[in-house]
Amino acid sequence: MIKVNVILNDISWKKYIKNPNSFIDKKVELLNKKNKLYKKNTLICSLLLSGAKEIKKLNKKFRKKNKSTDVLSFPSYEKKKLDKIIKKEKEIYLGDIIINYSKLKKNSKKKQFIKHLDKLWVHALLHLFGHKHRKNLDFKRMSILEKKFLNKLA
Repeated sequence: MIKVNVILNDISWKKYIKNPNSFIDKKVELLNKKNKLYKKNTLICSLLLSGAKEIKKLNKKFRKKNKSTDVLSFPSYEKKKLDKIIKKEKEIYLGDIIINYSKLKKNSKKKQFIKHLDKLWVHALLHLFGHKHRKNLDFKRMSILEKKFLNKLA
């Protein structure tokens, strides 16, 4: 089971999502209902809904890039280590996701805001599961998984 702790750090998010906690809870509930993976575990992550200033600061501090970005993910484990831990532990903290409201709004049309948000947090969640897309083959695998997860939200 996946569990997401939502932290609202920028009130602008409320323009599109009145209650971010229940919004994400409903999305995660859909994933959990339709997902056969990780039934025996509780996989927890944090989702920080921020603005440009906050994410720029985090991007500079942790990635040495002095610019704003749309999403950041900070996995607690590499994939191989996570696979081992999942076999031993019932409750596992996957890591943190930060999404930038300003970039999301800028990069999505008004009616596509929610769809784009889903794509970003699902993509970041897959990074927390240890998936990467540095190589072309990894990118294809991750894209397939991303589409599967997004289809479960529809």
